[in-house]
Amino acid sequence: MIHCYRFDDKNIVLDVFSGSIHVVDDVAFDIIGMYEDNDRETIVKEISEKYKDREDVNEDEINECIDDVERLKEEGKLFCPDKYEGIAVDLKKKKYTLKALCLHVAHTCNLDCSYCFAAQGKFHGKRGLMSFETGKRAIDFLIENSGYHKNLDIDFFGGEPLMNWEVVKQLVIYARSIEKEKGKNIRFTLTTNGIGITDDVIDFCNKEMYNVVLSLDGRKEVNDRFRKDINGNGSYDRIVPNFKKFVEARGDKSYYMRGTFTHYNTDFLNDILHMADLGFTELSMEPVVTDPKEDTALTEEDLPKLMEQYEELARVMIKRHEEGRPFTFYHYMLDLTCGPCIYKRISGCGAGTEYLAVTPWGDLYPCHQFVGEEKFKVGDIYEGIKNDDIRREFAMCNAYTREGCKDCWAKLYCSGGCAANAYHAQGDVAGIYDYGCRLFRKRIECAIAVKASTLGPEDIAPSE
Repeated sequence: MIHCYRFDDKNIVLDVFSGSIHVVDDVAFDIIGMYEDNDRETIVKEISEKYKDREDVNEDEINECIDDVERLKEEGKLFCPDKYEGIAVDLKKKKYTLKALCLHVAHTCNLDCSYCFAAQGKFHGKRGLMSFETGKRAIDFLIENSGYHKNLDIDFFGGEPLMNWEVVKQLVIYARSIEKEKGKNIRFTLTTNGIGITDDVIDFCNKEMYNVVLSLDGRKEVNDRFRKDINGNGSYDRIVPNFKKFVEARGDKSYYMRGTFTHYNTDFLNDILHMADLGFTELSMEPVVTDPKEDTALTEEDLPKLMEQYEELARVMIKRHEEGRPFTFYHYMLDLTCGPCIYKRISGCGAGTEYLAVTPWGDLYPCHQFVGEEKFKVGDIYEGIKNDDIRREFAMCNAYTREGCKDCWAKLYCSGGCAANAYHAQGDVAGIYDYGCRLFRKRIECAIAVKASTLGPEDIAPSE
């Protein structure tokens, strides 16, 4: 399977199953597009006719280009057969072991964001804070069920985890005290709205947190439309100084400024650039996923504008890279030479299998977006997994089991997409979220275009 598209002055050809990317001239682009369905004679005839006014295009040149295409096919860099479908079948039989937990240390929040999927931190249930004892048991549960995995991940999440900051610190200290004797290396991530950031938070996170995610929706008027406190006051003026201080002290350690765009800011590129101009260089901006009846929901009429914004973002990133002031955008970060292993490319994030979310009371769910959906509760940290049927259902979710992914060229980049988005869109974790799929395909096209513009030809190589 190949995917051919044009981005500005570039003709880009993606060979889906080898991961090879080719930036080619017009003649080669047309030949590749015809190659599978036409014989050599037909290709030469039609290309000769199309380019009859170009002196540099003749039958010899066309035949030479066809020879190059055939050589690339023999090398497995064009029209590579699908060698992964059998692996997908094996994935269904795989015995999964845990490698990550999302610890909901606070089912409460000091902001009242109206689009919040977590219902302002309550997750459609009651408010509460995780105790140290519950968190300690969750860490033990992860280690006990991690099998051969050495590198483990724990995300501190909410609500707002800084509302339970002392417990977060105690849990990190506990994990550090046992990880070596257990033969594990634990990486911590914290997601925060920034209200509770102090010097202590900054110092501890910069010492212990592998990554931090800082929530900001961009321009003041955009951020403050939805990200308000319980008194209705916008959060921008309180959190931006905190974030600046945090990132400045963080040095070269990972972080993300993570925003959400809605129907009200389909010009989200302006919010990304606003954050970049504030000095933040590691950025993410996610489309809201909510009930279509909500006024924040993205509409079909919004799509052309969103596509345009992604394309223009790619152009800005290319330009700023050339000017020596680059920034990263999460959805455009592709490793073309040493990407995720094939199991990850097929099966994705591991929700429900390798990754589970833990409530403040120790209940287990497939991921943070299913917390509060009682039918998806899989067990608890005390008695373990009680509902293997749910876990098996999630194990079946991959790029080859979703009917909507069958003919999609982007399936090895999205791994079949998000089970939570599919469930909330179609009522089925094995379905697809079509709106999100269309945005994702555009993002991948733009991401490849950015890579093709900022890397030399020798760097554009197949991913193994």
